[in-house]
Amino acid sequence: MTQRVYLIGFMGSGKSTLGRWLADTMEGWTFLDLDHFIENKFHKTIAQIFDEKGEQGFRQIEAMCLNEVSSFEKVIIGAGGGTPCFFDNMEVMNNSGLTIYLQLRPEVIYQRLQTSKTQRPLISGMQGIELLNFIKHKLSQREPYYLKAKLIADAENWKIVDFVKAIAKHS
Repeated sequence: MTQRVYLIGFMGSGKSTLGRWLADTMEGWTFLDLDHFIENKFHKTIAQIFDEKGEQGFRQIEAMCLNEVSSFEKVIIGAGGGTPCFFDNMEVMNNSGLTIYLQLRPEVIYQRLQTSKTQRPLISGMQGIELLNFIKHKLSQREPYYLKAKLIADAENWKIVDFVKAIAKHS
């Protein structure tokens, strides 16, 4: 039986929102945002860790924390947008649970990030066409990793019930 579900996808794809909804819907399950787990463990924001250790240092911490949470049970884990793309993170997730890629078009991601209140170090200060071009470029780099997920979900059209059914089917 699936004991953990990993939600993966680009920043702004809805991993945290969907993860909370799923955990509320599935009896006895909890939601864990990997970035929040890291922040609580290190008592620093993701931005502070990026500033102090650079992206490579952050990615090492992220991989360590992913390995730690991969043993938790009955948990929906919202991975960071870059998590699947480094080290053996995608294999860790695929080997320990159900991975679901929340797939969105770059234009939809752009619209979501324009209205998001969340601070995201990789796009700090970007707006307009610069942000859209960044999304397109970064998504083209990351999607080969995302597509290794066990399940690919059209995040624009799927409903919460579709996710619950998919998780039950893979249990």
